[in-house]
Amino acid sequence: MENNTFLEGKIAAPLIRFAIPLMMSLVLQALYGGVDLMVVGKFGTTASISAVATGGQVMQAATVIITGLTMGVTVLLGQAIGAKKPEEAAHIVAGQIKLFTCIALMITVVLVCFAKQASLLMHVPEEALPETITYIRICASGMIFITAYNSVSGIFRGMGNSRSPFLFVLIACTINIILDLVFVGLLHMSTAGAALATVIAQASSFFFSIVYMKYTKKHRLPFRLKLSDFKQKGAVRRIISLGLPIAAQDFQVTVSFLIITSILNSLGVVASASVGIAEKLFVFLALVPMSFMSALSAFVAQNVGANNISRATKAFFVAVRISFCCGFMVFLLTFLQGDFLASIFTNDPEVIASTQLYLKSCSFEYLLTAINFCMLGYFNGRGRTKFVLLQGVLTVFLVRIPLSYFLSRLPGTNLLIIGIAVPMSALFELLLCIGFFIKLQKEKKVVMPQT
Repeated sequence: MENNTFLEGKIAAPLIRFAIPLMMSLVLQALYGGVDLMVVGKFGTTASISAVATGGQVMQAATVIITGLTMGVTVLLGQAIGAKKPEEAAHIVAGQIKLFTCIALMITVVLVCFAKQASLLMHVPEEALPETITYIRICASGMIFITAYNSVSGIFRGMGNSRSPFLFVLIACTINIILDLVFVGLLHMSTAGAALATVIAQASSFFFSIVYMKYTKKHRLPFRLKLSDFKQKGAVRRIISLGLPIAAQDFQVTVSFLIITSILNSLGVVASASVGIAEKLFVFLALVPMSFMSALSAFVAQNVGANNISRATKAFFVAVRISFCCGFMVFLLTFLQGDFLASIFTNDPEVIASTQLYLKSCSFEYLLTAINFCMLGYFNGRGRTKFVLLQGVLTVFLVRIPLSYFLSRLPGTNLLIIGIAVPMSALFELLLCIGFFIKLQKEKKVVMPQT
């Protein structure tokens, strides 16, 4: 385990050291879907791009349930370590294993059996429907490995170790890229090959992480995991209590993407492919605020456990300053060079032009997201996950979806007009978060999840 510097000393240096491996992990994690889309876009058809884009959104909706609950584990584990309670930490990890295994199996069964229904619900263009169904079913078959990988990574981050998860995802991403080129580029397996490459990569990453954790003394768990730990019922309840709002927040955001994709799929395969590319780009372009959101969750959680709220708040402002500077540069890139960004994923000039229009409108979101994500990370670390869920629901269902639908139905509309809904919803989210942050600073009592 890395030396824990979250609880004392300078703030910026350990926060950045923790955030950089996280950011690099997110880069590589994004490449799973990004490489699939890129390789299929270069070797396949526009219909194939639409299939991978839409199928990827469906898989993301399932995966965020796991990643959201994992954040709950990271926060609880960080608080236990900050409070120097190794037995409580062991209970949390055991509870995670039980809970996540059940969830993974349920998601697999649902997606494999109802892949066609999910695709039809998304209004997938007819020419892309068979490939979309295939992509979803193959990816869903590997859900147990996706779940297991995220579980191990969440444990390490809760301990203040972000480097090991980066190593795991680096291995997975390397394998995924190689297999994508082989299956799609050489064997011409199209979307099926891309999905199969992703599953094999995730499985390889998980098995490596187990070996790594067992045989590397430096990175072993700072507590013993016993059979009796699995009999504790309270840990599962705590994970659900804290992690479910985070999972629900991430899920409803993804569902909003699905709904918006469904709305725009009705405009044709070009619009479908364009929005799919733009949403894939978001994962890459928002990497800095996303990494600081996760870093702040772990940093703040440990300091909450140590009853040092002032240090947690100082870390938040440090993260905001760095994140906003990066957000401004991304804003300029998407506003001025949207065509270049789109060309990374496709050679189709019509799709490139359409994606450029959408990115120009969406570009303002990156200025706001730079602050929003840091706020959400701070709130998660403080254990205020219910507000995180509430603000997400209000933002998505009061602003983003209704406005997207309204703009898509205007006479002569295009993706430049429809994209206005994205920064408008981000502005609404920022106002909600600022209001809650002010309220939180007036509270003197530290609120922690109860056993």
